[in-house]
Amino acid sequence: MSSDSVKLYSAIYVALLFAAILNFVLFEVEFFGFSYWEAFAGTMIISVVKTVLIVAYFQHLRWENPSLTYLMGLALALTMLLMAAAAYSIS
Repeated sequence: MSSDSVKLYSAIYVALLFAAILNFVLFEVEFFGFSYWEAFAGTMIISVVKTVLIVAYFQHLRWENPSLTYLMGLALALTMLLMAAAAYSIS
């Protein structure tokens, strides 16, 4: 591993750690006074950012052929569609 990749992975780790702390702050720290739904929306946004960082860097999709990235995006979209259809059929 080159020192550049160690620096990059360390920076990503720090960003993920900061995002985890921010999730805690949104729900637990009363100083900011977020409502439940504001904290929930913030947590969902932070979760998407964390997922993109993990998939792009730790699963190396950033350096893969773009067609593989598109395939992963399609799989995610179809999974979300299946979950929405299942949720609709339950109600």
